[in-house]
Amino acid sequence: MVNYREIMRLNSLHYSSRQIAASMHSSRNTIREVLKLAEEHFICWPLDEAVTNEVLFSTFYPERLITTNLRKEPDYSYTHKELAKSGVNLTLLWSEYCARANQEGQIPYMYTQFCEKYRHWARITKATMRIQHKPGEAMQVDWAGNPINIHDPVTGDISQAYLFVAVLPCSCHVYVEACSDMKTENWILCHVHAYGYFGGVTRLLIPDNLKAGVIKNTRYDTVLNRSYAEMAEYYGTAIVPARVKRPQDKSLAEGTVKYASTWITAALRDRKFFSLNEANRAVTEKLDELNNRAFQKREGSRLSAYLNEEKAYMQPLPISSFEPAVWSTATIQLDYLITDGKNKYSVPYDLIGETVDIRLTKSTVEAFFQGNRIASHPRREQAGRDPIVLAEHMTLEHRKYLSYNADDFRAWSLSVGEHTYAVVDAFLKQGASPEQGFKSCASLTKLADRYGYERLENACMRVLVYSCMPSIRNISTILKNGQDKVSADSYPAEKDSVTDGQYGITRGASYFSKGGTAND
Repeated sequence: MVNYREIMRLNSLHYSSRQIAASMHSSRNTIREVLKLAEEHFICWPLDEAVTNEVLFSTFYPERLITTNLRKEPDYSYTHKELAKSGVNLTLLWSEYCARANQEGQIPYMYTQFCEKYRHWARITKATMRIQHKPGEAMQVDWAGNPINIHDPVTGDISQAYLFVAVLPCSCHVYVEACSDMKTENWILCHVHAYGYFGGVTRLLIPDNLKAGVIKNTRYDTVLNRSYAEMAEYYGTAIVPARVKRPQDKSLAEGTVKYASTWITAALRDRKFFSLNEANRAVTEKLDELNNRAFQKREGSRLSAYLNEEKAYMQPLPISSFEPAVWSTATIQLDYLITDGKNKYSVPYDLIGETVDIRLTKSTVEAFFQGNRIASHPRREQAGRDPIVLAEHMTLEHRKYLSYNADDFRAWSLSVGEHTYAVVDAFLKQGASPEQGFKSCASLTKLADRYGYERLENACMRVLVYSCMPSIRNISTILKNGQDKVSADSYPAEKDSVTDGQYGITRGASYFSKGGTAND
C-alpha cells in the first residue's frame, strides 16, 4: 500500500514531487494524484494518529474498497497444509482457489498477489529462527527413506540396504553409508565411520528420535539408548535429539537426505548389486562426486568448504575407534553364569540373586554391578558346550572340586595313615576311572576335618577288617557310633564256623534238609 501519510508529510516540508517520488519509490503521477485527492477532501498535515493509511485509502478510493471487499480471501492454512503434500505447488492451489471464487461469485486475486499474500501469512504465523551454523558445532544424522536393493546371486532373493546420512551444517559436507538394517549396532557403527570420514568430531550430535538412539524425548526428560550415550561420551560429543515431530531442528539433514536420494539412490537405480560391500563401493563413488560437486549459489564445493572453513574447528579423534556395545540386564542364577545368547560366562558367586548389567561387544563380555565392572571375559565366536568359568568366581567348595586329582588324594591319605591310604586307593580303583572315586575321597577329607586324623585312621582300620570294598557310609557310621574308639582286643576273634548256640541260629543245614532228621 502507498504510504499516504509520508507523502503528505514531505509535501508539508515543501519537497518537490520529483523529490518525494524518489524518496517513496513511487511515480510522480501517483504523488500528484495523492496530493490532489488530499486537497479535494480538505486533508492537510499534520494528521491525527488515528488517520492511518487504510483510512486515507478508503477516503481517497471508496470504489476500490468496494472491489476489494468483493475479492475472495484465500484460506492460507489450507494452502499451507496442501503444499506439504507430494507434487502440490502454488500454481495448482491458485487455480483451485480461482475456481472456488468464481463459483461463489467473488473476484479472485491474481497469481502474484495470491503468492505474496500466502508468503506474508507464512512469515507471520510460521516464523522460524534463522540458525547461523558455526564450524565444528554440530553433526546432523538420519536414515534416508529410499533403500537400495541387494540381489542374492544364488537364490535371487532381494533384500534392502538402508542409507545412513550425516551432514555438517556449516560446510554441508556429507557422509553416506549403506547398511543391512537400522538396528542399534549399525546405527552406532555408522557414526564411528562418519567421524572417521570427516577426520574429527563435532561438539553436538543431532539425531532424530529413533529407538536405536533415543528411548524417550519429552518436554521434561530425554532418555538415550545406553550404547548410544556411551559412544557420545567416548568421542566427547553431546547428543541433542530433535524435538518430536520437528524435522526443522535438523533441516539440513532432511534436505541432504532428499539430495542423497537423488544423486546416490536414484543415480544407482539401473545398477544391480549382489552384496552389501559392492553397494557401498558404488555409494562411496557417488558420495565423492556429490561432495566435489560445485555449489550453485556460492563458490567451491562441500569438500572445499569443509577443508577451508570447518576442519580446523573439529575436535580431534580418539586414538582408537569406538567399539559398539549392546547392553542388557540379567538376574544371576544359582550357577552364577551370564549368557551372550551363544555361550555362558561366570560372575562372582556372591552376586547370586542380584541384577547385573551386561555389556556385549564383538570381542568382550563384561558384567557391571552398581556401576562397577565385576567380570570380563573374551567373547567366543562359536557356540561351545562348556561355560567359561574363572576360578576366582567360584565358591570354595567348587574350587576345591576342580583341583581334585588322584595323586593329591593319595599323598593326603599317606599323611593320615596306611589304612586311610588303603581306603583311598580302594575308592580310586572301584570305578572304571579314578574320577569316579573323587567324590568319596573328598567326603573322606571332610570326615578328617570333623573327627581328626587319628579317629579316621582307626575307622578305616575297622572297616577294612570287615570288607575289602569300603564305603563312606560305613566309615561315617563307625565314627558317629564311636566304634573307632573301641580297643581292637575287645573284638571277638574271627571263627571259620559258629558251633555254640549262644547267638543266632544254631541248627545246622541238616535240620532244614528235605526228609532230614532234626534234633531239637
